[in-house]
Amino acid sequence: MSDTSKYHLRHGTSADGSYDLVVTPESAGWGYSGLRILTLRPGEAHALSTGDSEFLVLPLTGSCTVTTDGEVFELAGRTGVFASATDFAYLPRESEALMSSAQGGLFALPSARTERGGHPARYGRKEDVPVELRGAGNCSRQVNNYCLPGTFDAERLLVCEVLTPGGNWSSYPPHKHDEVRTDDSGNPVESELEEIYYFQVAGEDGFAHQRVYGTPERPIDVLAEVRTGDTVLIPHGWHGPSVAAPGYDLYYLNVMAGPGQDRAWLICDDPAHEWVRGTWDAQATDPRLPFGAKETE
Repeated sequence: MSDTSKYHLRHGTSADGSYDLVVTPESAGWGYSGLRILTLRPGEAHALSTGDSEFLVLPLTGSCTVTTDGEVFELAGRTGVFASATDFAYLPRESEALMSSAQGGLFALPSARTERGGHPARYGRKEDVPVELRGAGNCSRQVNNYCLPGTFDAERLLVCEVLTPGGNWSSYPPHKHDEVRTDDSGNPVESELEEIYYFQVAGEDGFAHQRVYGTPERPIDVLAEVRTGDTVLIPHGWHGPSVAAPGYDLYYLNVMAGPGQDRAWLICDDPAHEWVRGTWDAQATDPRLPFGAKETE
């Protein structure tokens, strides 16, 4: 029996008050990961209380000012998710922040519940965001690594963006990160992380497909046609591919968090498909990548 209707949140179906989307640990039925999407009209302001979670303020479209605990962060933002990476702000748990935008815009607020609060509010520069090209051929995609181990310190929160040219496959081979596992030498090879995918698709009628499937011990079955503003929750199981329909570039924001004391993103490929990685050495990266290159030349 399909689980698509349970884990595929269509645009607008999880709106709440000021937010176009609200995913909390409670609404998702898990422990840590969350995401809100906020639209600010020109000149509008919004008060954000982080409570027991750490947050990023990540512009999707437009710019904003974030004021918190005596700090003022001017986020230059971007014209859209396919134009470039963006600067961002980090807010620790138990913070009060005011977001304001002179021109208005759309903002992602990824979050992770945490008992710890060792990192202060701070600014993340666009220039410091590692932009990575993964895969090759029709598995080529771009990853903007905002808040991962080794790129930006946080307590539990992991955040990146994946941009996939129309006709390509990403999140492929399918992979999972739903249990803590080590190899025969005791080295960690998989971490336990809940994950949220938030999608935008270029073009008024653009669409893509997202697959999630489980193991016999932990079944899950999702095959969703996704459009701009849709969200897919991944509590466990293999996820991928994310397939961009030809002619429609695909963007998704990944938000992850889990119970581990060590903040790690360790994945395990589906053994049935991991051989695909070995074919990439003989293929070139899609020349349409990186996104935004023409605008910066």
